[in-house]
Amino acid sequence: MKKFIADDKGATAIEYGLIAALVALVGVVAFTALGDTVSKAFTDIADALCFATTNSNLTNGTCA
Repeated sequence: MKKFIADDKGATAIEYGLIAALVALVGVVAFTALGDTVSKAFTDIADALCFATTNSNLTNGTCA
């Protein structure tokens, strides 16, 4: 019985699981908050590349 009470392997696994869940939650919140900003940045970069190569802007997501 003493050996069973002293065994903390299960508690350690639960702690690691809680830490992993917290890290995942923080990641989801951060990606959700920054999603529009990152998407706009990539769209601006794509538009600049399109304009630099064809002298026209993106039209419906394609470079004409």
